[in-house]
Amino acid sequence: MAGVRLIPDRYVEYYLGNAPSLVWLLVVNATAFLVGVRYYVETMPAVSTFLWPLYGDSPTALALGTLSLATLLPNLGRDIDDAPLNRPLVYLHTLSFVWLVKFGLWTFVALNLRPDLYFGFGLSSLWSYWGILLTHLGFVVEAVLIARIGATTRGALAFALALAFANDAFDYLFGYHPPLRYEPGAGLVVASVAISVVSVALAARFFDRFHEPTVRK
Repeated sequence: MAGVRLIPDRYVEYYLGNAPSLVWLLVVNATAFLVGVRYYVETMPAVSTFLWPLYGDSPTALALGTLSLATLLPNLGRDIDDAPLNRPLVYLHTLSFVWLVKFGLWTFVALNLRPDLYFGFGLSSLWSYWGILLTHLGFVVEAVLIARIGATTRGALAFALALAFANDAFDYLFGYHPPLRYEPGAGLVVASVAISVVSVALAARFFDRFHEPTVRK
């Protein structure tokens, strides 16, 4: 089954099939990852190193997205449809999509549940609201690009959903949610779980279906 394609093929080929544009995307991702890690480290409570991927939600999404995009490096100079695709990559691309969409949408919801604490047009709001909002909505655009180079399976979707729910439990049952200017209430918890479901549902819609006999190598 073919997935939904919102971005025209010519733009996908331009951004993911050319060395300068692909490397530029990787550098932007890496820079944003470092900025995110610094923010989380400064606010990080006593979290085990092994649990950082669950605590650092947005940096984890960027790391997964960067890995997905980096798999295209050996394919430079060839058509995007010739990009490598196998079962491990199916799981990587699906998880990347879900994490990017989840925390792109989650950030939008989290900031706007208490706009009085974030929204504004002063200097302090340029980054704390508008900068964070726009960069995280960019996660969703990158997820759509990744869907164009990948495919998914029921197993990959179930795996991503299980991890998304585990992340929600880690954030709200154990109190390791991303740093906010307010204590999350039931509204944010319900929204986060709903976003997990929506992110996986969108992955099912946007990705092609992976079939072993037509695997690309």
